[in-house]
Amino acid sequence: MGAGAIGGYAGAHMTRAGHAVTLVDAWPEHVEAMRCDGLHISGMTPAETVNVKVNALHISDVQRVVKEAPFDIVFMCVKSYDTVWATHLIKDYLAPGGYVVSLQNCINEERIAGVVGWGKVMGCIASLIAAELVAPGRIKRTIHLGGAEHIVYRVGEVHGRHTARAQAVADLLSAADSSKVTANLWGERWSKLVINSMRNGLSAATGLSGNERDGRIDTRRLSIRLGSEAVRVGQALGFNLETMLGMEPETLARAGEGSGDALTEIENVLIEGSKGRDDDQRPSMGQDMFKGRRTETDFINGFVADKGAEIGVPALTHAKMNEAVKRVERGEVQASAEIVQGF
Repeated sequence: MGAGAIGGYAGAHMTRAGHAVTLVDAWPEHVEAMRCDGLHISGMTPAETVNVKVNALHISDVQRVVKEAPFDIVFMCVKSYDTVWATHLIKDYLAPGGYVVSLQNCINEERIAGVVGWGKVMGCIASLIAAELVAPGRIKRTIHLGGAEHIVYRVGEVHGRHTARAQAVADLLSAADSSKVTANLWGERWSKLVINSMRNGLSAATGLSGNERDGRIDTRRLSIRLGSEAVRVGQALGFNLETMLGMEPETLARAGEGSGDALTEIENVLIEGSKGRDDDQRPSMGQDMFKGRRTETDFINGFVADKGAEIGVPALTHAKMNEAVKRVERGEVQASAEIVQGF
């Protein structure tokens, strides 16, 4: 469900590996391009460029599935604000033993469970994949493939146990990149949220690419403060946070709180990380803003701010970032680094 950058990328590679995959999307031109010419995938190297013939449906065509075998696994890859209706849409076409895997940026397992029940929910974090739907039927990955040193797909049950079905999902996703089963879904989820909260809103509000954002000292240090606050909220919620792209949670938290040694270490990680990205790379919310689409700011920076307020651990920078993104989204101001000055 959702054949954009994340869903389309994984679905194309699973199809290429010989699995029976259906891609459902709401963009008619994208669906027609996939039907006519296949799904074109490119990456950082020529070897990653492939064209895959896929089975693509528009959301208005989903009803025809009633004449076919139901879905064993549904990968939910829509934007967070579309999660509930998309789960309702696909629920009737789920096999009796089927389940839904949230392969999304934000924390949506509870929304999915509200429709299909907790027993039919699984989570999957896509860590450091950086892909973009650049045109109908065309997806570009703007960061190098993962591997043993960095596992991209982390599949987890909500109860934390290692199960056969979680392993099955990890095996499917291994067709697209490195994968594993994690016993720490919620810690992995919040850790990915920390990274998203550092990058997405900041790029959306400023219009900066990933490398531009991390290359400037002002926006880089604002990103670190956002990460610091998100870490402290996650720790207060009791999550076991993971190392995030080479950043230890406590070091990141201290970096944003004024520790000179910690700040130097985290800045070096961010600067070094930018060397492995395409200069065109921008996080998903930055892409959405550029394309005039609704952003997920309420589910990223807004979510951190709300959770912090709920438990008495203020995340005021996130609240300001959430509002700045909304101002740009509403057209009140133009995306610019100036609008985040003074945060």
